[in-house]
Amino acid sequence: MRRTDRVSDLVTAARDGSPRAVARLITLVEEAPATGGEALREVMAALAPYAGHATVVGITGSPGVGKSTTTNALVTELRSGGRRVGVLAVDPSSPFSGGALLGDRVRMSDHATDSGVFIRSMASRGHLGGLAWTTPQALRVLDAAGFDVILIETVGVGQSEVEIAALADTTVVLLAPGMGDGIQAAKAGILEIGDLYVVNKADRDGADAVRRDLRGMLALADRREGAWRPPIVKTVAQSGTGLADVVAALDQHHDWLVATGELHRRRTRRAREEIEAIALDALRARWGEVGTSEQLDELAAAVAAGESDPYAAADRLLGS
Repeated sequence: MRRTDRVSDLVTAARDGSPRAVARLITLVEEAPATGGEALREVMAALAPYAGHATVVGITGSPGVGKSTTTNALVTELRSGGRRVGVLAVDPSSPFSGGALLGDRVRMSDHATDSGVFIRSMASRGHLGGLAWTTPQALRVLDAAGFDVILIETVGVGQSEVEIAALADTTVVLLAPGMGDGIQAAKAGILEIGDLYVVNKADRDGADAVRRDLRGMLALADRREGAWRPPIVKTVAQSGTGLADVVAALDQHHDWLVATGELHRRRTRRAREEIEAIALDALRARWGEVGTSEQLDELAAAVAAGESDPYAAADRLLGS
């Protein structure tokens, strides 16, 4: 059987609810080289007619705020409303062994036997920004498989790792008491990307102070009339407290995205950035052998000797 036929069969089975087919498609995506590959291109082409229907929610925050526990509780709340939920949980890869514990899936074992939930752990493999490089492609697999909501849980991130905002329709930023003082709430980066802020572990001392600091930060933002104003929700994910409020806020934001046309703009921008990234990877691969050319050595020697400048040398290299 031709590979194209196998991919077609897998897509059909995935849309019929086969978790094995979904898992196999994601594996094909993960095994593809960064520059693409025949299998990846076939999978993406087969999925294209079915994608674009799921609500994509990104869940991010610093290590220790309870992202996995919150994701698990959020799945329970969404399932109680009858929605099919896909989860992509990104775990950090070891810089020494290259392996990853993939412990997020362990924390979500409550849903292991639920046919309406699909959970996939992904290793970051050194990719910065809180995601794995194949996360966008895996997201498209779950979307085409008919899941209503897709939750993407990032690696524990810092103030500048904001890649999730470009991938999700709604970005949820988790915070918790004791994870930093009030100044942290005013810093640029991760705290500027939130569509919804969740103060988890709200049964601890300091939760009200965290919410107060967030309100102060949001009050300083320059928002045009009609712009979305991110709500702040307090939760105790361990017990499920406040998760109904989180789901309600997510639904409100989705309704606002649709009503204002922002959902289309965000998804178009996402597709634009993905196309650009693929094109740049292809260009890098096409020029991969340039660094071994004799001409490059000659140009480098000329720049080092002051006989040329790097921009002129690059122009000559590209013109060759």
